[in-house]
Amino acid sequence: MKLAKLAALSALLMSTAPAMAEITVTDLDGRTVTLERVPERVALGFYYEDYLAVTGAEGAAKIVSFSRAPWADWRPGQWQRYTAAFPALETLPDFGSTDDNSFSAEALIASKPDVALLASWQTASLGAPGVKQIEDAGIKVIALDYNAQTLERHLMSTRVLGAVMGQPERAEELAQMYQAKTEDTAARIAKAGPSNKKIYVELAQKGPGEVGNSYGKGMWAGVIDLVGGANIAKGQIENWGPLSPEFVIAEQPDVILLAGSEWLNKPEAVLLGFGATDEAAQPKMAAYAARAGWADLPAVRRKQVYGIYHGGNRTLSDFVYARAIAKALYPEAFADVDPAAELSDYYAKWMPVMADGLFVTQLK
Repeated sequence: MKLAKLAALSALLMSTAPAMAEITVTDLDGRTVTLERVPERVALGFYYEDYLAVTGAEGAAKIVSFSRAPWADWRPGQWQRYTAAFPALETLPDFGSTDDNSFSAEALIASKPDVALLASWQTASLGAPGVKQIEDAGIKVIALDYNAQTLERHLMSTRVLGAVMGQPERAEELAQMYQAKTEDTAARIAKAGPSNKKIYVELAQKGPGEVGNSYGKGMWAGVIDLVGGANIAKGQIENWGPLSPEFVIAEQPDVILLAGSEWLNKPEAVLLGFGATDEAAQPKMAAYAARAGWADLPAVRRKQVYGIYHGGNRTLSDFVYARAIAKALYPEAFADVDPAAELSDYYAKWMPVMADGLFVTQLK
């Protein structure tokens, strides 16, 4: 909690300091970083939506380079919405991705940013020498971390981002909203008591003919842990990977989550996200439910098969997906919660685009 308190203090100081005052924060790598002023030029490595939630629409004009693939290629529907709102994104320099070893510190440096906002998994991949190379060029490096899927690091990332970008009040309001939603979710679950329901989650990208990844740790496994579900992949796979069809059937899951996204050229995938429709998603989900041996699974018999947006996890809006999964586990405790409406409200208040599409759904 010490780091979180330091970050909150930094945000508080920023709210009362002159616009040209120095900004000192402790980032999510535990590094103390001082900037001379609020940056005007930003190299953005990840957490695109979170950056825009904290900075507001004007933050888009400050981006001078970015890691393109995790946005444009991984979330093409989302990318289309943001490039429609901010056409200049299409022409920005791409400094590559640490995920596929295409990251170029030289390209990032050439864009002459004041600050590089990177995910902690990106700085970990670069290592101390890679971070130093960027810093030696006079560019401040700030690490953020929504991937850890903890309340503390979500709040700290938001407050650090707000302090760095001169938006401490907006960031604090976002942090308090996220904390309130998370605590409300936990309070409802505590009052309801254990659900004892088994959950199976599968990345619904390849179609029912090929088993997609499940999650034993992190990503959707982290959300299931948060809401007290019994994840059948836990202890079977380390982080992600497919479970055998025989194992899934033997476990008799009570709830099945099909993680869908805006994948291109995946004709059998469950397409969810920006631009997606329930009319298109329902038959794809039904095809999964029609797999051999699935008809007798409790989740299929009781229509407890859900589609959930893969691009919505590990962000400031991920409280919505936690509540969607919690509602499947504790329907009475969350009877008055409408995750789709909460997501729509979040975008309407905080984001420069609307949540136009399908992000959570249930097999009819």
